[in-house]
Amino acid sequence: MASLDTSSSRHGSKLRSRSGGAAVALDDLDRRLLNLMQGQFPIAQRPYQHVAGEAGISEKETLARVERLLADRIIRQVTPIFDTRAFGYSSMLVAAKVDPEHPWRAAEVINAHPGVSHNYLRNHEFNIWFTIATEPESPLGLQGTLEVLAREAGAESVRQLPTLKLFKIRMDLEMEGGTEALAQAAQAVEPAETEAQPYDEFDRAVVRALQGDMPVTSEPYALAARQLQLTQEQLLAHLARMQERRLLRRVAAILYHRRAGFSANGMGVWKVPDDRVLELGKRMAAFRGISHCYQRPTYEDWPYSVFTMAHGRSKEECDAILDSIAADTGIEERATLYSSTEFKKIRLLYFTSEHRDWEREHAGV
Repeated sequence: MASLDTSSSRHGSKLRSRSGGAAVALDDLDRRLLNLMQGQFPIAQRPYQHVAGEAGISEKETLARVERLLADRIIRQVTPIFDTRAFGYSSMLVAAKVDPEHPWRAAEVINAHPGVSHNYLRNHEFNIWFTIATEPESPLGLQGTLEVLAREAGAESVRQLPTLKLFKIRMDLEMEGGTEALAQAAQAVEPAETEAQPYDEFDRAVVRALQGDMPVTSEPYALAARQLQLTQEQLLAHLARMQERRLLRRVAAILYHRRAGFSANGMGVWKVPDDRVLELGKRMAAFRGISHCYQRPTYEDWPYSVFTMAHGRSKEECDAILDSIAADTGIEERATLYSSTEFKKIRLLYFTSEHRDWEREHAGV
């Protein structure tokens, strides 16, 4: 098992993370609300009333606390989480080998693409790891986009790591439990479907009306309903159908990890025998401290087929989560890549003009 240290390495010294990342003191009710806002925010006319009932407080206090958690930059946003693949977007994890002395130069080029939602400096020879998506109608396409980005960023090499099988994608930080809770496995679930689903112009209009920051009010769907000339009941019924079609995963609070106390994330990668990927991928995904779990392609110098993202309040907590997975599965050949700098982290915005604008500017298409 290889455990890699992020403090400094031959791949470049550790860079400062974004400012404002220090953890903020939270009380027990804050932590309870954050768990509820991440995992039990319903698609209902008065969702905060439901959250308040679960927390044992009034709706008014719930709204006030959520507003404060937003102002204190604990909650990044309350927002719908749409399914990129279901909408036919092409997406991929990419590892790039860039100048280790000046990774920010490459990161700024990569970040300028509107489909790049996450971008991190990691302790590896391939030192920039980012996720990118391109629109279904993109003239350039994902492959052409990566060629432009690699050239403009001065990447020595780019490794494409598309999803072969999706076991889990749910960024949901456990705010009340400790290390033991994060390192426990729940019931394994079957891999998710990743094929594009049918949708129409009205679905696009709903996405445009709702994506981004939702208002923190007793009826947060009211404004979008008015814009769409619908009643709230009609909009909520349509959102329920979008969930059934996998276009919408859920509506939830997205947190600033570091300010919520989760200062570490480790990408645990595992050498899993081909005939055990399905079995073990499901088991790895079941651990509470794992937010993402995928099967990805291997290379001659990269034998790791299953990727797991662990989130913890320290490197040691991430290690504990990954160690528990190793003990449960018996897989010993693994490595952990820790992020030292967050270059970019946003929610992808769908059906905007930004993608086409970028392609015209950078590729003339």
